[in-house]
Amino acid sequence: MMNDRHTESMQRMVDAILTTPGDTKTALRRAIEARAAAYGGRPGQEKASEVEVPANLTTYVDKVALHAYKTTDADIEKLLQAGYSEDAIFEITLSAALGAGRARLERGLAALKGEKDEAEKR
Repeated sequence: MMNDRHTESMQRMVDAILTTPGDTKTALRRAIEARAAAYGGRPGQEKASEVEVPANLTTYVDKVALHAYKTTDADIEKLLQAGYSEDAIFEITLSAALGAGRARLERGLAALKGEKDEAEKR
């Protein structure tokens, strides 16, 4: 996997995004991260539909996880109108990007090590 320096840095970043106090609850940020990770292909995340992310966030979280470049001001405006603050939207976005990015990194590192994809193991 990554060397210790990178592993430690990654863990500090994960902790900062998912566990520090913010405008959103840590449980919500963790659920968003898990949902996005499932789209990124994290093994063991097959039950992403069971992760409780509020319905008014799922479209945005899914878009960030799958097609972040397609997010628009209109997406942000919908969340603002739904009552989310700009800080909350930032935290939601970071959590989704973190989940998708980490899952892709994990898959890439596994591929470099020659590990088979979960789908290939079945």
